[in-house]
Amino acid sequence: VQLVESGGGMVQPGGSLRLSCAASGFTFSSYDMSWVRQAPGKGPEWVSSINTANRTFYADSVKGRFTISRDNVKNTLYLQMSSLKPEDSVLYYCKATRSSNDFWGQGTQVTVSG
Repeated sequence: VQLVESGGGMVQPGGSLRLSCAASGFTFSSYDMSWVRQAPGKGPEWVSSINTANRTFYADSVKGRFTISRDNVKNTLYLQMSSLKPEDSVLYYCKATRSSNDFWGQGTQVTVSG
């Protein structure tokens, strides 16, 4: 099982980034997928989820600014982030969940500064 995030980087406030999470080694379409972020020294913060029926959910802190999506043909999860704020500057992880199974990626860093 592998989840590989990409697309992080540095952007100015108000800018946009698109994160990707490439999945392999499991049946991607059968798993609910999420983005979780974590700042140094703090606990993980749930950002957004998309279930197997493509229903989406967002934390209040990102609602209206972030859009989660998935491509079950490419086995890839996305997070389109816009109107980025300095407080969005953290490490972003993708997570796959089905029943009691959780798989995590290694994370991709987003830095909003300018």
